Amino acid sequence: MAGGVYTVSQVNAYIKNMFVQDFALNRISIKGEVSNCKYHSSGHIYFTLKDGKGTLSAVMFAGQRMGLSFRLEEGQQVVVSGSVDVYERDGKYQLYAREIKLDGIGDLFRKFEALRDELEEMGMFSGAYKQPIPRFAKTVGIVTAPTGAAIRDIMNIASRRNPYVQLVLYPALVQGEQAKYSIAKGIGTLDAMGLDVLIVGRGGGSIEDLWAFNEEIVARAIFDCETPVISAVGHETDVTIADYVADLRAPTPSAAAELAVFDYRQFLADLSGYQNGLLTAVDRNLQRKKSCLEQYRLKLKLKDPAYQLNEKRQRLADLEECMERAINGKLRDRRYQLGLLAGRLEGLSPLEKISKGFGFLTDEKGKRITSIKQAEPGDVMEIRIRDGRIRADITKVWPDGKAL
Repeated sequence: MAGGVYTVSQVNAYIKNMFVQDFALNRISIKGEVSNCKYHSSGHIYFTLKDGKGTLSAVMFAGQRMGLSFRLEEGQQVVVSGSVDVYERDGKYQLYAREIKLDGIGDLFRKFEALRDELEEMGMFSGAYKQPIPRFAKTVGIVTAPTGAAIRDIMNIASRRNPYVQLVLYPALVQGEQAKYSIAKGIGTLDAMGLDVLIVGRGGGSIEDLWAFNEEIVARAIFDCETPVISAVGHETDVTIADYVADLRAPTPSAAAELAVFDYRQFLADLSGYQNGLLTAVDRNLQRKKSCLEQYRLKLKLKDPAYQLNEKRQRLADLEECMERAINGKLRDRRYQLGLLAGRLEGLSPLEKISKGFGFLTDEKGKRITSIKQAEPGDVMEIRIRDGRIRADITKVWPDGKAL
């Protein structure tokens, strides 16, 4: 390619051809520590291999995933077999992985595990020390960088969920050698302000970028904080020492804002629902009490002396009426019987017989004479006939069948 002027694509194609013709680069195994590992939704895995002096971009396409028998994560020391080639569009070379094998653990990951195990043994991760996150926080402290996606996401979500919540930002360094001191100081400063909850975190990055949140000084600052702390470091797959110590871990800063700031509109909707439910319950209870009161009123009315007296009077009147009907019935029956007896008595009455020409004999004492044995000569008797009485002396008595 000596002399002449070439286009960018021509140069990139020439370089790519050089890589393709290099046998060593077509079949190469490279040892390094995994960093910036990202699993794409397409199935591809993008990561960086590094050592103490340099880095190399790498990718394993979804079709090559059979060459990976474990989940690739930050800090792993691996041996990657594949080819180094140029991506013509960007003019960058990268490692195209066909097979990845573990080759120990990187220094940072080793430090992470050592500190994690030490703090866990000290009990700093114990659930006994975890504080509940207040449900209705009014003031939220944030320890993060003053610029970047993390603070913007937290502010946007907090404004959407509850415009009345107060956010207090401590602009901390979240990357670099001084970051751990800045983060620890921010936690202590906001803790002294008596806020409701703290969010400590930053956006995603490599294990080196997030390392400040794996430092012991930061872990102890979170552990000693009297204010409940939500950790929100990196993405969902990123795990730091701060996540273990914090009272609650959020997978992202956005999720931390969702957890720390209650939804005011949902709160109002819930409050309205509770109010309606309470009113319904009160109304239902009032109706129930009214029904009970009406029952008690009716029972009391039944026990009312005046009501009882009126009822007794009515019952007495009914009994009186029944008695009167019974007496009248008896009277009618007796009158009928009396009529029958009177007719029979009239047929037997001496007066009736006297009226037909017969007489009624009595002695001087008025006792009826029915036999000659009741009369002797010299006695006095009275004869009662139809139109009067006759007094007569008895001169002779004789039985039937004898001559005078």
